[in-house]
Amino acid sequence: MEGIDHLADERNKAEFDVDEMKIVWAGSRQAFEVSDRIARLVASDPVFEKSDRGRLSRKELFKSTLKKCAHAWKRIIELRLTEEEAGRLRFFVDQPAFVDLHWGMFVPAIKGQGTEEQQQKWLSLANKMQIIGCYAQTELGHGSNVQGLETTATFDPKTDEFVIHSPTQTSSKWWPGGLGKVSTHAVVYARLITDGKDYGVHGFIVQLRSLEDHSPLPNIIVGDIGTKMGNGAYNSMDNGFLMFDQVRIPRDQMLMRLAKVTKEGKYVPSDVPKQLMYGTMVYVRQTIVADASNALSRAVCIATRYSAVRRQFGAKNGGSETQVIDYKTQQNRLFPLLASAYAFRFVGEWLKWLYTDVTARLQASDFATLPEAHACTAGLKSLTTTATADGIEECRKLCGGHGYLWCSGLPELFAVYVPACTYEGDNIVLQLQVARFLMKTVSQLGSGKAPVGTTAYMARAEHLLQCRSGVQKAADWLNPAAVLEAFEARALRMAVACAKNLSKFENQEQGFSELLAELVEAAVAHCQLIVVSKFIAKLEQDIGGRGVKEQLSNLCYIYALHILHKHLGDFLSTNSITPKQASLANDQLRSLYTLVRPNAVALVDAFNYTDHYLNSVLGRYDGNVYPKLFEEAWKDPLNDSVVPDGYQEYIRPLIKQQLRTARL
Repeated sequence: MEGIDHLADERNKAEFDVDEMKIVWAGSRQAFEVSDRIARLVASDPVFEKSDRGRLSRKELFKSTLKKCAHAWKRIIELRLTEEEAGRLRFFVDQPAFVDLHWGMFVPAIKGQGTEEQQQKWLSLANKMQIIGCYAQTELGHGSNVQGLETTATFDPKTDEFVIHSPTQTSSKWWPGGLGKVSTHAVVYARLITDGKDYGVHGFIVQLRSLEDHSPLPNIIVGDIGTKMGNGAYNSMDNGFLMFDQVRIPRDQMLMRLAKVTKEGKYVPSDVPKQLMYGTMVYVRQTIVADASNALSRAVCIATRYSAVRRQFGAKNGGSETQVIDYKTQQNRLFPLLASAYAFRFVGEWLKWLYTDVTARLQASDFATLPEAHACTAGLKSLTTTATADGIEECRKLCGGHGYLWCSGLPELFAVYVPACTYEGDNIVLQLQVARFLMKTVSQLGSGKAPVGTTAYMARAEHLLQCRSGVQKAADWLNPAAVLEAFEARALRMAVACAKNLSKFENQEQGFSELLAELVEAAVAHCQLIVVSKFIAKLEQDIGGRGVKEQLSNLCYIYALHILHKHLGDFLSTNSITPKQASLANDQLRSLYTLVRPNAVALVDAFNYTDHYLNSVLGRYDGNVYPKLFEEAWKDPLNDSVVPDGYQEYIRPLIKQQLRTARL
């Protein structure tokens, strides 16, 4: 059985060039080659072994993480990897660690908010990892409401220092990754107070631990917040708490690109527009959307391969049972997730372009597209992370009982991924930000100010409010114009309905509070339209290879029509489509599932994930599931002995009826 490809028949069914699809998935041939080379490098290195993660104690897990991070840095230096290659190496090592926050938050914060002098000083140290940083914003009492943070930074002109202080228990920093045990420094967000006036939240670089013996500096209380959900998972990360007791730092450790405090204590805003801060936010959120595609595709790869291996029911005359993937109920749950993985990949590519465009505009002091870009990235972060967290759990269910085993790879993946629904903006709060932007856009429709970017469709409000879908047969739902018009009409009509309901309230904020649920639904409709439109736009590009475009087209319409089915109430209540057209959409959806079925395994092969990265017995490339499940079972510490520890004390007395009973 070893070495046999149990999925060979499935792979032979493919109607497209898998190698070409791998390049489309990676974004370019160069990106594919880099990713493929680094993935194999990591998979072949025994230091990066991770199949025992679920059996390690918290301390063992954390120490193994430190070992892997140190080894990864050693390899990066030895092989002289580029920044892109180093990022791919950390991705394929696949273990949440302090380096994620160092490179992903600490360094970008200094780049975005530090002066040139501060960048030269701190980034030269951070880039060599001579200091290790984290991002200390969230507090015990406040997360999404950044303006409600309680930590203070009070300027003392006598000593030319800021005094960082935690005035309450709820002001303690809580959750920053890397803070608990590793970080030597942090970008700390605190309320800047000078000359008795509170100037709101600003960033400060604060040293937390000695660079000699790693002990916390005086008047700093710091530690790990404890075990989190799941075996392994995010427990390899030292999420921490932090409290300050009148800790003094030099004045020049305030990040001063956007504002500074003079020696005399005067607060001076800089000439640099505050809007530049949003560039960093757009960057972080576009990486989160890319991560959503990675996580969902990983879960879908496992569920698809196992669905093709697993057989249940349907045997006739002693023949084989039916492959689970052949059941329409399985396809109806699995294939929309496969389509979503591709959809999120392509909208993530577009967001990368958007970040470049916004950054160039900001440098030229062009802020026209910034509100739309901010709303768009906030909404897509919320939409993709929610769908991905739900999708990973659905993939676990699609794998039946075996999906519940740690070695399936799915429970740990879920536990690692689900915090994304909360960090960098709670998903509901973010959709409300989108809703506010939509309400403002709707209110300006008659003013002559044209909506831009992803809201450009609202300029055709008069048509979209009156049009009726022209779909007459199932195949009409493969017309991109018909699909886009239905999604645009639904999104616009929901936004306009919310605006009308808001206008009935004398107090706008009271109305907003009352209509929160409807506003979130309108924001979600707008964001789903963006994803559909960017997938359709991808199909218009020159993406070659045998059958590649046909497969992507099938997935695009599966994504769109499944969303239509899932949110049918919205489409019908806004009269964007008729019940008959909804029925035709379902007919077309079933036909698309049939087209995808022979290509399903090849479509997940195109993600090009190694068995090391997947870390799943169920999702193995060779499909050799059952012998490997037994191998993993025997590795469990409970199987180290035939008779369990505790037999003599507890089990034997029980079955021999030798338990002593207490006398009253």
